[in-house]
Amino acid sequence: MSWWRDQRGSAAAEVTLWAPVMVMALVFVAVLVHRGVDARLRLNNVAHQAARAASIEHTNARAGAAASAVAIKALVNAEVSCQDMNVEVLGDVRPGTAVTVTVSCTVDLSDAALLGVPARKRLSSTASEVVDAWRSVESGT
Repeated sequence: MSWWRDQRGSAAAEVTLWAPVMVMALVFVAVLVHRGVDARLRLNNVAHQAARAASIEHTNARAGAAASAVAIKALVNAEVSCQDMNVEVLGDVRPGTAVTVTVSCTVDLSDAALLGVPARKRLSSTASEVVDAWRSVESGT
């Protein structure tokens, strides 16, 4: 029975059995990384859109409302599942000044719980837009 103890070819068999498991683990990690990067890129785009909307308005109150409305609509269009969204507008809406908008929200990653990552992650993005120095002044203000 010495032929039974022969180890030739066992490494090839082990590699054949473990290769699909390792490839599947790499695919899971790649999907998780892609989801995080994709959510961050989409949130950056939302912040830029909100800053542009705020810079077009003539008052700080209307700038905040416009930035929030555009951020909500852009997040829905970008298909980002955002919880606890917060839009903060900094700066005065005066010609020649910069308006800075920070959009932050909690992104749901619960479907990737098998990889041991937290179910939720707080993401934040900031964008600035310069208010046009030569724009018209709203009458009545």
